[in-house]
Amino acid sequence: MLDTLIKGGTIVDGLGGAPRIGDIGIKDGLIVELGDAIVADAKAVLNAAGAIVTPGFVDIHTHYDGQISWDDEMNPSASHGVTSVVMGNCGVGFAPVSPGGERDLIEVMEGVEDIPGTALYEGIEWGAWETFPEYLDYIDSRKYALNIGTQIPHAAVRNYVMGERGRTNEPATADDIAKMRDIVAGGLKAGALGFSSSRTIGHRSTKGVSIPGTFAAEEEVIALTDAMKSLDKGVFELIPAGVIGDLEQFGGEQRSTEEELDLMTRISKATGRPVTFTLLQHAEAQEEWRRILDQVSTANQNGANLHPQVASRPIGLVTNLKTYHLFQRRETFLRLAELPFDEMLTEMKKPDVRAAILSDRNIKPELPGTMENVHEVFKIAGAVLFEIEDPIDYEPTPDKSFAERAKRANQDYEEYMYDFLIQDDGSRFAIMLSSNFCSYNHDAIYEMLSHPETVTGLSDAGAHVTLIFDGVAPTYQMTHWSRDRTRGQRIPLEFIVQKQSYKNAQLYGLHDRGSLEVGKCADINVIDFEELQLLGLEVHADLPAGGKRILQPAKGYIATFVNGVKTRENDRDTGARPGQLLRG
Repeated sequence: MLDTLIKGGTIVDGLGGAPRIGDIGIKDGLIVELGDAIVADAKAVLNAAGAIVTPGFVDIHTHYDGQISWDDEMNPSASHGVTSVVMGNCGVGFAPVSPGGERDLIEVMEGVEDIPGTALYEGIEWGAWETFPEYLDYIDSRKYALNIGTQIPHAAVRNYVMGERGRTNEPATADDIAKMRDIVAGGLKAGALGFSSSRTIGHRSTKGVSIPGTFAAEEEVIALTDAMKSLDKGVFELIPAGVIGDLEQFGGEQRSTEEELDLMTRISKATGRPVTFTLLQHAEAQEEWRRILDQVSTANQNGANLHPQVASRPIGLVTNLKTYHLFQRRETFLRLAELPFDEMLTEMKKPDVRAAILSDRNIKPELPGTMENVHEVFKIAGAVLFEIEDPIDYEPTPDKSFAERAKRANQDYEEYMYDFLIQDDGSRFAIMLSSNFCSYNHDAIYEMLSHPETVTGLSDAGAHVTLIFDGVAPTYQMTHWSRDRTRGQRIPLEFIVQKQSYKNAQLYGLHDRGSLEVGKCADINVIDFEELQLLGLEVHADLPAGGKRILQPAKGYIATFVNGVKTRENDRDTGARPGQLLRG
């Protein structure tokens, strides 16, 4: 007898073929039967007529490294059809960690990924591990609503071996490198899915210094990735220098994009292992991404194994009175900020307070690397700042920008922004669309997503909790690109599903999942595709120590199965926790 029979759904199997009507039989966590009309008895039958049935989605760029210690539901991913995640990206994470050394890693994670340090101090079960294999065992001892795999983060390894010298990016000695290589090899042997690093000067700790590993010499990077060659396992994930421009405000990148691509190509050829790296369109060189894709194709034809990791929409920075905004460091506002929100809003609506805040000076935060400095970005963002409407327009035209709206209202941009934020009880959101939106359309994203050698990622789920909400990317990719886009070409649903399930699973060696095939793990979504939609943004104060985060619910997920167990039903968590550690 089957455990579950999914009947009559439109199967989009993740392999890229045309959708077809059929049934799926599940038993003992596996797909055991696929057919036009399965007749076997089942303990539970789900009528999927009119719905699509897809593999569970595999999100390869998340930052749940701390959240796994205090949360077992794993949102935002779980509520958007994701059944497996890969964390430990961008070279940041929490293992290995010396006893009492949590502060060093928290300062890095908070600065780079904008996860409140208070939540990380209070929520993580510090002392439950020191080494990376112990960290894996810790995850393995717990149960989650989805499956979790992780990579070994360069910054944590460097900090563990070199201490202060590692944090200040001093050159590693031969002995340092040997010790770090042993840690990487040990982590891979224990089941890490790969090794990650960041080489962009833009990734800084809360102290305002570039994170450990940013300026690591080639000898160090090559030695650490060589551990993958000796074991013939693992992916090298990298944030290369120049990915979002030269960053002159931080002193400028110290390596060119050409140098970074050459290094990644040599590492891939030398190790025989896949390399995945961030690729975005940025304003300083708006066509560079296309040149990089051409060079990647040439390199792969000559023996490399490179996979540019691209986003499915512009990188958007969100503003709201409860999160980050233009006025958050104004002297008068800071005196109001500790009031209950309703009282603060009442004060902000008073004409004299409004005038004071608009004319105030900004007070610099104590920590130069904190994301609180983002208010400076919103000051110059008028031309690319847009209201988050209902329904949300993710490809707005320039006339909808706040700069143009202020002009039409005969208002100064800052005055317009202030009045917008205090409307509707302070519930209004706006979004700054930056990378991937240089021409005010998604045409560059279309080309990047459609390219055969790219993978979809960069959701940053679990990170940038009050600034970016791209953890909803799996839902967005299906609705925007396969159904709703009006300002350009769409992408077939079967291509999008394959990209965010099978291709990502294959990249990270998760060959037992990612597609609907007999013998594969029963990680499955049943979706009302016609009704599938992203709902409005919500600010929740549900992190440890009362930390806030933005969530965006979805509507249309009839059911999600993880290892054959139903974890979500009609967009709600069932409480089941069948998710497990994914060891490489």
